[in-house]
Amino acid sequence: MDWTRPEAVVWRNRALMVFDRVAVPVAVCDVYGMVQLANPAMAAECGTTPGRLRGRDVLELFRPQETTQVERIAEALRLRHRSRYQVSVQWRAEGGAERYGELTADPVSDTVEDTPALLVMLRVLGEREPSAESSARGTTVTPVTLVEARILALLAGGATTARAARETGLTTDGVTYHLRRLSARWGAANRTELVARAYATGVLVVGVWPPAPAGEVDAGGS
Repeated sequence: MDWTRPEAVVWRNRALMVFDRVAVPVAVCDVYGMVQLANPAMAAECGTTPGRLRGRDVLELFRPQETTQVERIAEALRLRHRSRYQVSVQWRAEGGAERYGELTADPVSDTVEDTPALLVMLRVLGEREPSAESSARGTTVTPVTLVEARILALLAGGATTARAARETGLTTDGVTYHLRRLSARWGAANRTELVARAYATGVLVVGVWPPAPAGEVDAGGS
């Protein structure tokens, strides 16, 4: 459809009106998960306004509970598969409670050849009260997945993309996908900045060689 034609503009405005008024949390993201448009219901789940969600990583806002789900979706999108994808997620609501639910992503585009956008809908399944330990500790570390932490540790040790792929069992495209997400989330211009940010936020442990994620050192003891 030619969106510059008068009738197309009318229908576009009507669609946006419905989008804004629907009670279900909905967002439109690019193929990498960056929010392009969000409705008030989605923004309310994040305690902000729709405009402030633009450019944010949807998987930073709603943390996946299973990393393998995200990796399968990234690979499917790279191969231009057009299925409906679901990811179990959790996030911190206003007031500090941890909510959990499910994100559903549908690839949408005008033609099969176009790079799709993702129509993302959130289904809230329940809520957990924050533990006393997490309330006392606060959120001082930027959440990353276990795979992302492992990739950062490998980069800190001088690994190439190919080696990081071998060590984590991903493809090189899979490693690049995670690095793009991290770069966008932290505003890092290059891999050196990514590694520096990982140390600054406590994702990687200072004074340990070879570099290791905090979770691995904690689990192994000292």
